Amino acid sequence: MAVSTSASTLPLLFLHRSAASPNPSALSFASSLRASPLRSRAAASASAAPPAETLADDLPSDTPPVGEGSGIPMPSSIGEDGEELLFGATAGKETVPRARAQLHSSFSDSFDVSQERVVITNSSGEKLIGVLHEAGSNDIVVLCHGFRSSKESRTVMGLTDALTSEKISVFRFDFSGNGESEGTFQYGNYYKEVDDLHNVIQHFKEHKRDTRAIAGHSKGGDVVIIYASMYQDVSRVINISGRFDLKRGIADRLGSGYMERISQHGFIDVAQKTGQFMYRVTKESLMDRLRIDMQSACMSIDPNCRVLTVHGSDDDVVPSEDALEFHKYIGNHEVHIIEGADHRYSSHRLELANIVMKFVTSV
Repeated sequence: MAVSTSASTLPLLFLHRSAASPNPSALSFASSLRASPLRSRAAASASAAPPAETLADDLPSDTPPVGEGSGIPMPSSIGEDGEELLFGATAGKETVPRARAQLHSSFSDSFDVSQERVVITNSSGEKLIGVLHEAGSNDIVVLCHGFRSSKESRTVMGLTDALTSEKISVFRFDFSGNGESEGTFQYGNYYKEVDDLHNVIQHFKEHKRDTRAIAGHSKGGDVVIIYASMYQDVSRVINISGRFDLKRGIADRLGSGYMERISQHGFIDVAQKTGQFMYRVTKESLMDRLRIDMQSACMSIDPNCRVLTVHGSDDDVVPSEDALEFHKYIGNHEVHIIEGADHRYSSHRLELANIVMKFVTSV
């Protein structure tokens, strides 16, 4: 695929090595690109990723059966997509001093960011819980978490710190059935989450707050792409490690032969390695995912909407080749591949933050 070095010509492809400034480069996915991770010195102080084998066992031990509770409590430090979760009091409004992120910034090394817990009622009458970080701008960036994760994930929190360090206000929230928000968790549920996102954007629009950009990680990346295909009220969309082919990755969670089993029984219960129940996948919720046509969604995005896709070359959850599939079908599109980064950007959060910041603040 031809690569342009002109900032005014789209589409663009970038390959990032360590924390160096991005240079346009011909991009292919030979096996050498997917070799052992190249760790970034600049991000060496970032939190290390949890061992892969702990991802299932470290899920919350008190996840309620389907139909019980309001959302999925996430008391453990790991979400199912491998995200480390951070927790803190967010009730009411408070001012929290935050150290400036490790980004190029003209602002002081620290400043006060006001945090306010916001409750938004979605179209189903469920309360969505979020946190608004007032950093100085009237417009906001809305951040969306991944599958069975929450607004407290390290990826979401890292981007929040990076954006607010540049005095850009941020709203992060839990989709219905996740985190603190009301509702029952459902597998698939993409269009319900798109609707949740629309309710959030409309809420702030009613309060005279425009949405500068929407960003989603993992499943959240698919949600923001689908959103942009349905609505034309956001001019910048950031897809971080989203999956293009939603038929892939299902057997990793449900096991081989999942279609035969779900057709026979009507559902599949997903459990931890210990046998403890986590969540139920119904045939309807599975088909909700399988029916989604990401190619059609990509081609339906308004050409005036700018889209950024960021992916790690060593992503072991969603293959990095999916970034190129998005690139084929989105016209106004920029792709950045961070060499050595995994699905959680555990050692490359600085590079991720810099790429997102540049996109959000560019004219």
